[in-house]
Amino acid sequence: MSREARDWVWDHSSAKNTARLVMLSIAERVGDEQYVSWASLSSLAARTKASVSTVREAILHLIRSGELERLDDLVGPKGSTVFRMPLAAKAAATTDEGGEGGEGESTLEAIPPLRLSALRRFKIRPRGVPELPVGDRESAVPEPGRSRRKPAPRHAGFRHSDVPETGTQNRSEPDVNRKYSSGAAVLPASEWTVDPATHTWVRQQGHLDRLGEQGLQAADAKWRAHRAALRPRPASAWAADWRSWVAREHPATSAAARGNATAPAGMTRAEAHTAALLAALDEPAGTER
Repeated sequence: MSREARDWVWDHSSAKNTARLVMLSIAERVGDEQYVSWASLSSLAARTKASVSTVREAILHLIRSGELERLDDLVGPKGSTVFRMPLAAKAAATTDEGGEGGEGESTLEAIPPLRLSALRRFKIRPRGVPELPVGDRESAVPEPGRSRRKPAPRHAGFRHSDVPETGTQNRSEPDVNRKYSSGAAVLPASEWTVDPATHTWVRQQGHLDRLGEQGLQAADAKWRAHRAALRPRPASAWAADWRSWVAREHPATSAAARGNATAPAGMTRAEAHTAALLAALDEPAGTER
């Protein structure tokens, strides 16, 4: 019956865009003349390449239009939602009675009642009733369009439970963030802030006394400029890298970076600038990882 259900969508449904794709996906799982189907939001999102929220809105639109009905008192395989195509079911019943195939009264009272016993073979059952025993599942009719090959082992193959709640809206938004899978939150160097533990480390190691407050700020600014082009890292990695940079920072370089125009005792301004340039040779090159 899935073919008849799809034909009805192509010929009679007024749904457009994502709603039409959702309707066709639901029609693919119609098993008999009752036009009852089942699907989960995640599977519909994967089939239509839309987000879960978009699929949910499309279903609400189809329900309001009368082309789709959600049977909340029934449940499908693995707890999936059960739907019915009432207008298609009424059109099929009218045709069987010798009518014009859906060109009749448009009220839903003409829809034939459900026969729950016939839905058992599609693993559709009343909510609260357990699924068929394992021994009875082999006699159930397979999902329309599915292969009769031996099923794959559990936890194998593709799964659609990882579809994000908001989903993808355009091609610039990745389906799943697979670039960093370590579990720790990552951020660019520009967004990392010096944490209290690092503040304590700076004072205990004497770097604040060695560089001064302005020198430490200048070292921080240079570190961020050198790390701006690097990929995001966890905050702990940036903290370790920042400490290593500060530990190698030269006091004379810091004095020149913060604009200290006063030359050390016994040195002219030109000699002070020369000393600062020579000290810069000992600075980190910015290629550390």
